[in-house]
Amino acid sequence: MSIEKGVEAFAGLMVLLSVALTQWVHPGFVWLTVFVGANLFQQSFTGFCPAASAMRKLGLRSERELASEGPA
Repeated sequence: MSIEKGVEAFAGLMVLLSVALTQWVHPGFVWLTVFVGANLFQQSFTGFCPAASAMRKLGLRSERELASEGPA
């Protein structure tokens, strides 16, 4: 899995989790959804994403790095 796909999957998971927590635990969890959306928005302009930095430290590589390796 690439970093880009990992960020998309993580953001989707966090949105679904925050919706469930908002519904069944406390309405204040809607702010987690707002935070995830705001983070994705700023990442589209700045290119900086804390989740991507963490995923790189865990060993994931970008799609560009994976494509330059060629077929396995």
